[in-house]
Amino acid sequence: MGHPFPIREIARQAGLSEATVDRVLNGRGGVRESTAREVERAIADLDRQRTQVRLVGRTFMVDIVMQTPERFSTAVRAALEAELPSLHPAVVRSRFHFRETGSVDEPVATLDRIARRGSQGVILKAPDTPEVTAAVGRLVAAGIPVVTLVTDLPASARLAYVGIDNRAAGATAAYLMGQWLGDRPGNVLTSLSSGFFRNEEEREMGFRGAMRARHPGRALVEIAEGQGLDATQYDLVRAALDRDPEIRAVYSIGGGNIATLRAFADAGRECAVFVAHDLDHDNTRLLREHRLSVVLHHDLRHDMREACHIVMRAHGALPPAGPTLPSAIQVVTPYNLPPDIRTGG
Repeated sequence: MGHPFPIREIARQAGLSEATVDRVLNGRGGVRESTAREVERAIADLDRQRTQVRLVGRTFMVDIVMQTPERFSTAVRAALEAELPSLHPAVVRSRFHFRETGSVDEPVATLDRIARRGSQGVILKAPDTPEVTAAVGRLVAAGIPVVTLVTDLPASARLAYVGIDNRAAGATAAYLMGQWLGDRPGNVLTSLSSGFFRNEEEREMGFRGAMRARHPGRALVEIAEGQGLDATQYDLVRAALDRDPEIRAVYSIGGGNIATLRAFADAGRECAVFVAHDLDHDNTRLLREHRLSVVLHHDLRHDMREACHIVMRAHGALPPAGPTLPSAIQVVTPYNLPPDIRTGG
């Protein structure tokens, strides 16, 4: 496990004691395999972030806690690390706590561990539950500012929310859906990963409200709890198609779009219009292949930069600013992919 980093730096990155890291690095045993993996991940994170250690300024350790499919957490990690060199006057070091599924106890336990060991800030994407809200309160009480990302916890003590206006995004999806379907018959499948994420609930409400106002005769068929994962999403979509032969279009709020398209193909059905969210690696490929009609996107690099600036302001490293405004909603087709994505960035 060769590396150029001091044990103290690795221990801080991993949130472990120096003695534990020393045992792992020197193969002395008595350490769980999961702990050894944490040390390996810490070294990998430090290696990716080493280009920004030359920046002059205060150093902040920020924890990114997310329950989300791997394709989105990968996009968030890449967006943050691409922004690190620009985050003057501070140097930001990041620890990542990602999981795709799990009970509400798991993110709560992660947040409580961070509260005990300390952090300069937490960027959080988590279900909107009383348990998570309480854990955010404990972080703030410990002097750790919390910024919610993509999905909000408005009843919590979080400092700010960074992301799009999700209700407006849902209404935008309804407008596009209605324009493209026109007078053609057919029902619309709306797909959520989970009913516990406020952003998905708000998108669904915006979509349903705009469709009811503009196209009251078109039925909406909802599926949920696929967690945005292909394995579970396929079964939910296939069952919906079997129940309703009139489904002709999809508004994908929670992802799993490869599985959704495969379910349509296996059922011998056409998806006339498909509106999705976020230019992760799956959706970018599907859009290039013209298998999605449009993707509603927001600039994750801008969001991560703004989240870090909010943390810095909380510690006095940047001057105060006005209220955080919602991110711009980008309507992306195969012909106007953002330059960094178009070139493979």
